Amino acid sequence: MDHIHRRLGDPRLSPRSIAAAHRISVSHLHELFAGHDMTISAWIPHLRLERCRLDLAGPRLRPYPVRAIAARWDFSDAAHFSRVFRAAYGALPGRYRRRAPDRAASR
Repeated sequence: MDHIHRRLGDPRLSPRSIAAAHRISVSHLHELFAGHDMTISAWIPHLRLERCRLDLAGPRLRPYPVRAIAARWDFSDAAHFSRVFRAAYGALPGRYRRRAPDRAASR
């Protein structure tokens, strides 16, 4: 899991690359994740989407366009990113970003 978190922005990150880095088979890697809520293949994009959400909500990357933040976490198709972001968080990325300071101020 540490390996995945450190390389989350790498577009080459995949079950195959993770297995190769740890000198195990892909099927063994999937077995290691069998007890989790998600497969490793679903967990990687889930983590990337969460990183996008955190980046959009924070002030540090506010000067960067949404598409740059999405690309940073390997979402190269803006339309796809918008769809999956909205499905996960209930708002389009730009709208989520605009509302983020209001949420932070109310906490």
